[in-house]
Amino acid sequence: MAEKKVTRVKKKKKSVPISGIVFVNSTFNNTIITITDEQGKTLSWSSGGNIGFKGSRKGTAYAAQLAAEKAGKEVLSLGMKKLKIFVKGPGAGREAAVRTFQALGFEIEHIKDLTSIPHNGCRPRKRRRV
Repeated sequence: MAEKKVTRVKKKKKSVPISGIVFVNSTFNNTIITITDEQGKTLSWSSGGNIGFKGSRKGTAYAAQLAAEKAGKEVLSLGMKKLKIFVKGPGAGREAAVRTFQALGFEIEHIKDLTSIPHNGCRPRKRRRV
């Protein structure tokens, strides 16, 4: 009887570039943070709901801070050092997320606001009464 050959397959190491892009999408109800490489492949993401907050607490600055911390630590452990930050939306978590990335020790190359502003396009929704 012939002996079976054992072949070993090497695991591919996840090579992470030094610089990446952070997208902070902040609404009134939630803040979603996605970290990608330069080509746009998602490396890590987190949100207020992913952290464990429910309801209106997902939209707070504290929830955005914890979400940014979770996503940031993941890519920091992979070796990423520089970030470009793109912020979108009117929510409370915008500045909290950016401050968290600075506190984690990332070198921030630039911060850009991508919030869409209508130039007299469609008629807006009726005004909120709180």
